[in-house]
Amino acid sequence: MTAIKHALQRDIFTPNDERLLSIVNVCKAGKKKKNCFLCATVTTERPVQVKVVKVKKSDKGDFYKRQIAWALRDLAVVDAKDAIKENPEFDLHFEKIYKWVASSTAEKNAFISCIWKLNQRYLRKKIDFVNVSSQLLEESVPSGENQSVTGGDEEAVDEYQELNAREEQDIEIMMEGCEYAISNAEAFAERLSRELQVLDGANIQSIMASEKQVNILMKLLDEALKEVDQIELKLSSYEEMLQSVKEQMDQISESNHLIHLSNTNNVKLLSEIEFLVNHMDLAKGHIKALEEGDLSSSRGIEACTNAADALLQCMNVALRPGHDMLLAVEQQQQRFSDLREKFARRLASHLNNVFVQQGHDQSSTLAQHSIELTLPNHHPFHRDLLRYAKLMEWLKSTDYRKYEGLTKNYMDYLSRLYEREIKDFFEVAKIKMTGTTKESKKFGLHGSSGKLTGSTSSLNKLSVQSSGNRRSQSSSLLDMGNMSASDLDVADRARFDKIFEQVLSELEPLCLAEQDFISKFFKLQQHQSMPATVTEAEDTDGGTLSRQHNAGTPLPVSSEKDMIRQMMIKIFRCIEPELNNLIALGDKIDSFNSLYMLVKMSHHVWTAQNVDPASFLSTTLGNVLVTVKRNFDKCISNQIRQMEEVKISKKSKVGILPFVAEFEEFAGLAESIFKNAERRGDLDKAYTKLIRGVFVNVEKVANESQKTPRDVVMMENFHHIFATLSRLKISCLEAEKKEAKQKYTDHLQSYVIYSLGQPLEKLNHFFEGVEARVAQGIREEEVSYQLAFNKQELRKVIKEYPGKEVKKGLDNLYKKVDKHLCEEENLLQVVWHSMQDEFIRQYKHFEGLIARCYPGSGVTMEFTIQDILDYCSSIAQSH
Repeated sequence: MTAIKHALQRDIFTPNDERLLSIVNVCKAGKKKKNCFLCATVTTERPVQVKVVKVKKSDKGDFYKRQIAWALRDLAVVDAKDAIKENPEFDLHFEKIYKWVASSTAEKNAFISCIWKLNQRYLRKKIDFVNVSSQLLEESVPSGENQSVTGGDEEAVDEYQELNAREEQDIEIMMEGCEYAISNAEAFAERLSRELQVLDGANIQSIMASEKQVNILMKLLDEALKEVDQIELKLSSYEEMLQSVKEQMDQISESNHLIHLSNTNNVKLLSEIEFLVNHMDLAKGHIKALEEGDLSSSRGIEACTNAADALLQCMNVALRPGHDMLLAVEQQQQRFSDLREKFARRLASHLNNVFVQQGHDQSSTLAQHSIELTLPNHHPFHRDLLRYAKLMEWLKSTDYRKYEGLTKNYMDYLSRLYEREIKDFFEVAKIKMTGTTKESKKFGLHGSSGKLTGSTSSLNKLSVQSSGNRRSQSSSLLDMGNMSASDLDVADRARFDKIFEQVLSELEPLCLAEQDFISKFFKLQQHQSMPATVTEAEDTDGGTLSRQHNAGTPLPVSSEKDMIRQMMIKIFRCIEPELNNLIALGDKIDSFNSLYMLVKMSHHVWTAQNVDPASFLSTTLGNVLVTVKRNFDKCISNQIRQMEEVKISKKSKVGILPFVAEFEEFAGLAESIFKNAERRGDLDKAYTKLIRGVFVNVEKVANESQKTPRDVVMMENFHHIFATLSRLKISCLEAEKKEAKQKYTDHLQSYVIYSLGQPLEKLNHFFEGVEARVAQGIREEEVSYQLAFNKQELRKVIKEYPGKEVKKGLDNLYKKVDKHLCEEENLLQVVWHSMQDEFIRQYKHFEGLIARCYPGSGVTMEFTIQDILDYCSSIAQSH
């Protein structure tokens, strides 16, 4: 253990200026036996630092390395486990508990004893030693290998204490002066003793020689003390003389302090007075303007506006602490409140009078505008009122109750005015839509007065009547429901379209101008949005806007935006019903008008939403657009229902079905109306429904037809549909166009084949029998040996169809086809040419069978292909 201790001192602690005092070989309790050393060390420099260091042997060699160090002051408890029995285990409680097992109980006890001594000597705190024998905890410990740190004297801690550099240098110089110091240590020690004695004697002689000088020094000190006493007496007299001066200076200083304090208070008082005078003094001119100012002239309005702003500034000044306790301030504030209340009443009364006067003045112009389809212009009224916009803003911030009252009065007066104007405007529009006075009476209007005789509910009732009821009425409404060009020409629809567009074009700027005026005049935000903290509701029966907030508190931005919309709803509450009535009338006049209205209304809704999607105009037009879309869907449904209810005559040929012609008219009209329209998708969906209905019902009528063959009905009508779709080039109906062409081609071919079986009936039956024998397995060249199909039978059948008979049969066939086909579609030549081609194909087929089944017989038809061409051409020209 001594060798290890020397090695650790040399390799680890000496380079760090530390001395190793005690060492113990340990391993961790309960784990693999990995040995290490716990070392108790102190530093060689002051202040002394005491540490417990864990040293471990390196895995790569035989040298030791320092693994971890703890300051002794961090050690809280030393637990020896058992104070009586020998036990190598012990615990050290630092920031956590470390459990160790020593290699022997003696090493453990020596290490714990060293720790206790270091604690007693260098640390002022007492480490708790638990389960430690009292014999170890003593000041003086018997000498031993690890017990060299003792007592309070400063003797060497162990035999390995090193010399510092200066001590080494002095010894070297001394040994150089005595060459035999190393060879003869006793002679060297004796010499050192003699020199020490010589130095002691010299010191004693020096002290004795200095006694005389000490006496002289003491005498001088006595004289100096006498001089000090004299100086102290003079200083005392001087102090008494200055005492009175000090008292006078103190009085002067106190007086100056009071003067300075007074000046400071005066300056502060002046500052407060100036603040109150500058911020709470309202000019006499402003007071006069508020009390007597002319609110009807521009100059007076400007003066009142400036005075109101100045009053608001005075009332909103931020008073400093204590100002509100001053009587003058309280009186001035009361005066400002009285001025504000008086001016607010005067302003509200004047604006109410302006609102009332506007209603009277505007009513005088209604007669002029009722003649033309225009709405009165409110711009002059808005321009005059906007002069009061700043005063309204002042009123909104100072007296919200009166501001609310003005808002309600404005809505009441203007709603009645706009209601008269808009109703008269719509009456003129309805009269212009219906045309003459006679037609006006037919739709429930008096042309002379322009007033609607039927109520709003009657028009709505007309617009939603079931199709069955409408069919049961007189032929006038039914004819309009059928929407044929013979009943209502294009000019009537164009006139309706122009009037409807004029109505929307007049309403849109009216609403936008009023909304812009409301925003500016009542100082309400239109386009910003913030989280709403106020809820609003509007009484549509004429009540006021109800708000869940304090009456004197302005609304947040989002609620102001809602308030604009609610005010517009109250002012223009008649627009939506009137538009719905107008739409119902237009749909009653001609259900095709729903196409015009859908396009126009969609465009105006799109325009309004681009400006403000949540505005009154956008919302109202959007609601009306829903009604228009319903009418449009009802128009499509009515057409499909009329297709299903079509009845054909049993005595006359069918021709082009009415609903096929009506689809052509609808599609042509719709394409002209919906060109570049925003809601093209609605029309495409309607096209799909209509064309499906047309296809289904054409086939249904063809199956029911008795006078005209089914193939003719299908061929003519699908040819007409194909021609219509090809001409209009409707992109969403490309598949239906191809289907119509296919159906037309198929039924044309079917009709031709069916018709051609009649002129050469016996010849057809003969060759059908020949083909049947071949199909049964008889070889073609052996068919002529069959009794029923020999050469003689063939010649007999052929002789029955000479060229004259064939021409006669073709002529009869042409006449029959002419009776089947209608003139409108002009398909006779097309069908006749197809029959000619089919007849020639059959002729070639018969000749091929003769050549294969009757080879070398010399049997031929009594007419040629050229004869067939001549017969067909001659028959076509003769008819």
